[in-house]
Order: sequence, then C-alpha cells, then structure tokens
Amino acid sequence: MRLTVKAALPFVLAGMACAWPARAADEPKPTPENTVSVHLAEPVAPQKFSNPPKFWIKEIADRSGNPQPMLVMHSRGGIFLDRQPTAIVREALEESLKSANLLAADADSADLAVRVYLFHFGLAEGSGLDFFGKVEFTAIVKNPKTGETVEVKAAGTSIAKGAARKKNLQKNVQENLEESLRDATRNLLRGQQLKDAVAQLWKGGDGAQSAGAKP
Repeated sequence: MRLTVKAALPFVLAGMACAWPARAADEPKPTPENTVSVHLAEPVAPQKFSNPPKFWIKEIADRSGNPQPMLVMHSRGGIFLDRQPTAIVREALEESLKSANLLAADADSADLAVRVYLFHFGLAEGSGLDFFGKVEFTAIVKNPKTGETVEVKAAGTSIAKGAARKKNLQKNVQENLEESLRDATRNLLRGQQLKDAVAQLWKGGDGAQSAGAKP
C-alpha cells in the first residue's frame, strides 16, 4: 500500500527525531584536552611614521558568520580555541602597537581610532595531509576630530602539516593559526595601506584638524 505524503509525514518526523540525539552526541565539545591557546610569540614591530599617532582599538566585531567561531576543527573530536577570535586579534594588535609606543592610554587620548571587522579566523582542511590557516579582517581607521575614515584590509595565511597523533595535530593547528595571525598583524601594521591611511588622516597636532575642516 502506497502512503500519501501527508500520511508519511509522521513517520519522517519520527525518524528525524530519533536521529537528532545521535547527531547531537557526535558534536564535539570543548575540554582541556582539545583546546588550544593562540598568541603571538612576540609582538609585530609596526612600521615607522614621521609623525607617529596614538592608536586606539575601539572595537573588533565578528563578521565571519560562523556560528561556532571557537571551533576551528570539527573532525577527530574537535579542536577549540580557549577564547573568541576577536579577543585573540585584539590582543595581537594592542600588544604590537604598545611595543612601539603607538597604543593610546584610552579612547579620549587617541589620535586615530580603529574599528576592526573580522571575516575569517580558522583553518580549512586541504588534501588531508596539510591544513591551511587564514586570518582576514578589515580595519576602519578614523580621525575622531575630523570624522574622516580610511579602510585598510589585512590577511594572513599559513600551511601546516597534519599529524597522526591528536597531541601533535593540536600543536600543528595552534602553530598554523599563530603564523596566520602573525602574518595578518604584520600585513596591517607594516603595510602600505596603513601608511597611506595615516598620511591622509594624521598630519600631527593641529594640522590634522585643519586639514579635515571645510573652508
């Protein structure tokens, strides 16, 4: 006897309900054993500016659309970050700016404010033997006095070998993400785009304000 679509619907829903707990049980969960901590080994030295401004990282917003931004690898029990990617990127930028005395003490004393939109932080499986890491973001640099802004894009990539043992795999993934983070931070702080943005937005002292004022 053939079932109509309407008659078969309860059986389909019942099958989905039975399958859901099994799928949920397979979802990886963070534990101390599958969690990695990503940091820069040392700050990235920013480029030199003729009239060095003080920067303030105003906000770092996640625009990746990833519902689980701390889960960087789903297979083999999962590999998780110990904190949000936005916090990792903020630390990398602030520590690097601070190392060159370019980080303002607070928002009110900053010459240039930076709002960062993070589009990618993680890795993608490659051939099965290699992992490709990528960190990508856009920084909106603003002169608070004039209201003028300039967009600066930055990205960092890295490739790392996989591993048979989970412990070695986590180490490789962590190093892969740290190299991608270092590359993206260097791409921003030492890149031509930031140099041009500072030249346009910051003339030093009152010059920046007068340059942005309308005649």
